[in-house]
Amino acid sequence: MSTPHVVVVMGVAGTGKTTIGPLLAAELGVPYAEGDDFHPAANIAKMSAGIPLDDADRWPWLDAIGRWAHGRAGLGGVVSSSALKRVYRDRLRAEAPGAVFLHLTGDRALIEARMAQRKGHFMPTTLLDSQFATLEPLQADEAGVPVDVSGSPEEITQRAVAALRRLDD
Repeated sequence: MSTPHVVVVMGVAGTGKTTIGPLLAAELGVPYAEGDDFHPAANIAKMSAGIPLDDADRWPWLDAIGRWAHGRAGLGGVVSSSALKRVYRDRLRAEAPGAVFLHLTGDRALIEARMAQRKGHFMPTTLLDSQFATLEPLQADEAGVPVDVSGSPEEITQRAVAALRRLDD
């Protein structure tokens, strides 16, 4: 990418945001921030118990991610956030208007299989249906690109870099 964007790696649980985010940041030469680290302890406890977050739970989390992204404006960075709804992405853009979204997409069965293989993550596979039900894919007027998550992390990262570079063309 010719200008240092803040890239928000988004998608349902299990798409690889935590895997692809750092690889993408390294490829772009910018810092990475793990979106889960911005959750308050109450959100982690709720999700660990298999209870989906509601919007009241999400607003402070999104605001914290947005503040980080705002601080990286003009410098670039990569941060993960499910950002499943348009209104959530709008909230992030309110803090960081130049942010672009990398929407990791994939087949539900593949994503569920990858979630089942994860060790030590608080998000149970039982919440995957609620994630897909909540998901509002990127709209044509939103700065961002979808990237399929089939293949190796390195392949996905290379597809992501190529797609993001096309945004600057």
